[in-house]
Amino acid sequence: MSRKGLMLALWGLVALAILAFAALKVIQPMLNRTLADELGRGDYELQMTDGGTFTEDSLKGAYTAVFFGFTHCPEVCPTTLGDIATWQEDLGEDKQLRVFFVTVDPERDDVDTLRDYVSWAPGVTGVSGSRDEIDEAIKAFRVYARQVELEDGDYTMDHSASVLLFDQKGRFFEPIGYQEDYDRVIDKIRRMQAS
Repeated sequence: MSRKGLMLALWGLVALAILAFAALKVIQPMLNRTLADELGRGDYELQMTDGGTFTEDSLKGAYTAVFFGFTHCPEVCPTTLGDIATWQEDLGEDKQLRVFFVTVDPERDDVDTLRDYVSWAPGVTGVSGSRDEIDEAIKAFRVYARQVELEDGDYTMDHSASVLLFDQKGRFFEPIGYQEDYDRVIDKIRRMQAS
């Protein structure tokens, strides 16, 4: 092999080594990311009813549940808040979840309205903000929300009805379905708290 051919072969090996390194350090971790790594991650900054700011960092440091809804909801939201209150009571004060109720209807649900709405449910903090910030959060949590016009000129909101559980590291654990069996729900929460 000529000297020029040998140099080309060496450069080819160097290029392959660089590609292999990039695949191991950059591409492979991206391919191995799961929904648990992605859910709740995003560039949103919302106001909480306790005066704090809700960001993706709010999911860290405690076992957390996140529920998207709205104060004019006729059934799903009040029922889910009632379920959450029951879970909290049965879990006991030292095992209660930190719960965020994020509005999908910020035009009607400001922080004061949400504070009144969630005040009776233990450990629940309301979250609101601008339409753009709420839309960022909806995207980050991969939930569904859509305004539905009513015949009388008013509107309601169609939205996801699951409660999303996050571990202390802020990683998504599991969803709780609307009106899911109580024993299954408590089992999910206890499994998360044991992990």
